Amino acid sequence: MRMPAIGFGLYKVSDEEAQPAVATALTAGYRLLDTATLYGNERATGQAVRASGLDRDEVFVTTKLWNDAHGEQAARAAFAASVERLGIGAPDLYLIHWPAPARGLYVETWRTLVALRDEGRVRSVGVSNFEPEHLERVVAATGEVPVVNQVELHPYLQQRELRALHADLGVITQAWSPLGRGAVLEDPVLVDIAARHGATPAQVVLRWHLDLNVAVIPKSVTPERIRSNLDLAGLDLTDEDHERIAALDRGERTGSHPDRVN
Repeated sequence: MRMPAIGFGLYKVSDEEAQPAVATALTAGYRLLDTATLYGNERATGQAVRASGLDRDEVFVTTKLWNDAHGEQAARAAFAASVERLGIGAPDLYLIHWPAPARGLYVETWRTLVALRDEGRVRSVGVSNFEPEHLERVVAATGEVPVVNQVELHPYLQQRELRALHADLGVITQAWSPLGRGAVLEDPVLVDIAARHGATPAQVVLRWHLDLNVAVIPKSVTPERIRSNLDLAGLDLTDEDHERIAALDRGERTGSHPDRVN
């Protein structure tokens, strides 16, 4: 399978906002939609895909299993409910949303996702918010490597150790909150780089991710920003730009540490 490098994120988009936002995104040219059970907008996302007039195979749809559904039986039930809400057949990618390590079930849950894939009920399976020890444990226990690990990643949290492990294992790094929930967009370094390229700080940050072979799922419900986030053609960052952005790493999260989400 092939997955678009830039997708449209639906975190904190209400069910009412989701359908018009997805319609705008698909019209703008996005072909990856990222939803989750937690987001409460799977149904509207599926409706927008069906209403778009696009062939099903043209749109890559990701959804995720929430923490209360770890374990084989609960995971199967949660997956079936997501498929029913989406109403578009098999999702392209199904992720464990968080490892929820205190529950101690993420290996069993991962085995269940692999089984769902092998049964032809989902096209690809992966994980989200897995730290190196979580990834190494599921691979050692099952021999199956997640195709994607979706993690918080932006100039203030560059995840070098995790990206290196992904490269060794063959895991795609996909960034949620690639703009640091907007926190990085007023950084003077990024503002300066953007001004010199005639771009927005958001475009600079998204281009930086792609240059690092990191897939991104920026979120917006504003049509102009939805379109602008995809318009990266012709934006070429220099080596100096990359050095300046690399120096911004603070190990600073906007979300929770995976060990503390259960």
